Amino acid sequence: MSSGKVLLGVLAGVAVGAVLGVLFAPDKGWNTRKRIAKKGEDLADDLREKFEEFLNSISEKVDEVKEDVADISEKSKSKATESKKEAKTATA
Repeated sequence: MSSGKVLLGVLAGVAVGAVLGVLFAPDKGWNTRKRIAKKGEDLADDLREKFEEFLNSISEKVDEVKEDVADISEKSKSKATESKKEAKTATA
């Protein structure tokens, strides 16, 4: 299972638990709605933060792969150049 799906599931569970906890707490309606709105804002902020962290980690991994591909490409070019030189010296 991907870490993104696990993270999303955990955050959804926390959100549902927080809302249910507030709804079942004995308090006045306006106060309960205010607390639900505050919890919703907090959870949205947390979700945005986690999503940005996830995107940053993906971006870093893509950059690493690009660097690896560039290194492999450069090594391949070097070996091809060496092989050509060796072939020229062998036929000369």
